[in-house]
Amino acid sequence: MLLNPSAPSAALSAALPSARAVVQSLGASRIREVANAGIGMQGVLPFWFGEPDQQTPEFIRDAAKQALDAGDTFYTHNFGIAPLREAIANYVSALHRPVEPGRVAVTSSGVSALMLLSQLIVNPGDRVVAVTPLWPNLVEIPKILGAEVVKVPLRFGQTWELDVQQLLDALTPGTRAVLLNSPNNPTGWVITREQQEIILAHCRRHGIWILADDVYERLVYDTPGAPDMRACAPSFLDLAHPDDRIVSANSFSKSWLMTGWRLGWVIAPEPMMADLGKLIEYNTSCAPGFAQRGGIVAVERGEEIIAHTVERYRAARDFLHARLNAMPGISAPKSKGAMYLFFRVDGAGDTLDLCKRLVVEARLGLAPGSAFGPEGEGYIRWCFASSLDRLEDGAQRLEKFLRR
Repeated sequence: MLLNPSAPSAALSAALPSARAVVQSLGASRIREVANAGIGMQGVLPFWFGEPDQQTPEFIRDAAKQALDAGDTFYTHNFGIAPLREAIANYVSALHRPVEPGRVAVTSSGVSALMLLSQLIVNPGDRVVAVTPLWPNLVEIPKILGAEVVKVPLRFGQTWELDVQQLLDALTPGTRAVLLNSPNNPTGWVITREQQEIILAHCRRHGIWILADDVYERLVYDTPGAPDMRACAPSFLDLAHPDDRIVSANSFSKSWLMTGWRLGWVIAPEPMMADLGKLIEYNTSCAPGFAQRGGIVAVERGEEIIAHTVERYRAARDFLHARLNAMPGISAPKSKGAMYLFFRVDGAGDTLDLCKRLVVEARLGLAPGSAFGPEGEGYIRWCFASSLDRLEDGAQRLEKFLRR
């Protein structure tokens, strides 16, 4: 009897194809789970994603259109086209300490920037500390690389606050990195300059990397002298020496209303840039040239857009904050930055189930707090990057649902 060499053995055929165990253990996005339940459903008001309700400004879109019309459809440098790297360096230098274009790398989205930086500094088995609640992508990325993530939760109150000593206690010798997102998604917490100085001194002493997610740095609402054309959250880039173990990820998505463009950037120490270039090549190779042309005019001519956006979001935050806190059973801390309110709902045991019910029964799309880790359970995130009329419509739907 002839054997079929292509037939799998009994042992092999018993095991179905599967991903790596660490990938299987990752939590799927509960924000996406809620959104997928509501996308296509008629009449749903979507506040689940961190996305504005306005299009990218016309002058940015025109720059990309002109680049396409000129045939800009080819590969670019791994680090991005030189004019954009120079424009970003000038922009960052105006906000913080001087940064050379050689320390700037353009990436295909802000989340790609976070993944690249994590691949650059995190080893399998490393201990990584994260201040949470936190956007789930940033918490899961080190796990994909085989690292252990230790969480330090923010404290709930009139505003969300960090217990610095609790964080320092978690940053033990041998810790590889600390993940800090300020302004924070989902809570709107903003780190203070004094806190940064304490954390930086501790990390220098123990050789711990600081991975700063600075995507929302321009969306701050209570800075001294605001409104200000150059208002900006405190950044570790204000304090960093060129050889400090500090890397920063940023994005065009939030400040310039460019979520769908998938364009971001990285600031890293100069000695690491060559290795970062390898990672970009093996991940995405490069960002699209025509999108980068839009990025140039955004950073060079976009300050009025940012100022308008901040004023609009400040009004939206104040309106929604007051509206939510007037509802029985809801406690909403005031957001200091970003574009979210992360509020507590009394008796909300399973916020994933609650948010799915809100979609079906109230046609209201919000993000469950459990999407941001177990410490987010009992809370809901509402993106307020919207008109007051839409926010009021959503508030009425939530109020009616809660009365039922």
